[in-house]
Amino acid sequence: MPIFATAGSKLYIGGALSDKAADFVLADFNSQVWVEVDPLESIGSMGDSAQEITFDAIGRNRTQTLKGTRRAPTMEVVAGLDMTDAGQIALVAAEAQPHDYAFKVVFDDAPATGSDPTPSERYFIAKVMSATEELDSANNVMKLNSSLAINSNLVRVNAATGD
Repeated sequence: MPIFATAGSKLYIGGALSDKAADFVLADFNSQVWVEVDPLESIGSMGDSAQEITFDAIGRNRTQTLKGTRRAPTMEVVAGLDMTDAGQIALVAAEAQPHDYAFKVVFDDAPATGSDPTPSERYFIAKVMSATEELDSANNVMKLNSSLAINSNLVRVNAATGD
């Protein structure tokens, strides 16, 4: 699969979705009704990293590093402020709630060939920690900045040709 640009990617918000003990799978998101957040300027970062745990082994005269629990970074989403956009309205409403919400990112990387090409997708749950309006100087677009605290694994769906 060749590299591709972020341009053309889309972010969707679904409904409240409870966390579970096991990792999420694609079927966990089947019942969602998705609303696109538009227009996007930046989607931010997603993925996992392990917490670093260090142990000073006196007898070995060495500090050892261990991997602790996994955590995703906070995803910083920037959209051009559109107070009539259903996705932005949903983000603002989700910020006022304590629940995790379903999210989907769709990339613009569907193959050019195949019987039914589909793009790559990422699914996860997150709490909407903030939904703030950025009102810079005169020659700037007003923006809605949202922080999504990802609380699950990423369910990765790769682009496919459909063959």
